[in-house]
Amino acid sequence: MRYHVTIRSRVYVVDVDGGAVTVDGEKFEAHAAAIPGTPLMHLLLGRDSWTVAYQQLGGGRWVMGAAGERLEVGVQDDRSKQIEALTGQGKKPAAGGGVKAPMPGLVVRVEVSEGQVVEVGEALVVVEAMKMENELRATISGVVERVHVKAGDRVEKGTELVSIKSANS
Repeated sequence: MRYHVTIRSRVYVVDVDGGAVTVDGEKFEAHAAAIPGTPLMHLLLGRDSWTVAYQQLGGGRWVMGAAGERLEVGVQDDRSKQIEALTGQGKKPAAGGGVKAPMPGLVVRVEVSEGQVVEVGEALVVVEAMKMENELRATISGVVERVHVKAGDRVEKGTELVSIKSANS
């Protein structure tokens, strides 16, 4: 099965075939096993071993954490990608964007202020969830219109943290 995996605005083509995966043409032996009763998975990829925290957000989006790093990951199978291309679905509006809490947590730090110019991938807010610090990053370049939270705030999944006005609008 072929998947298109988006991490930090880069799309990787991943082919899964039994105990092997091919990522952008490079083949690896791979095995994954969920750790019962936890949001953790043990992953063997080639000669590397990882314990990965994961949470499905819905709509093909996941939050994953390993080695102290948090990543938002988009996963789309080949068929869904082809349907999206044919129908034009999934296009994001260019007018603006924001960052919402992917899960309940505690705001540890706010890295930006209102009026600040930010680039794609720039750190905006750090939220602690599941005993991990999750650095939430800008998905568009633009100007911070509003910071909705401060350090110490408890947030629920979906809470808007930072609003950004696109540099293209």
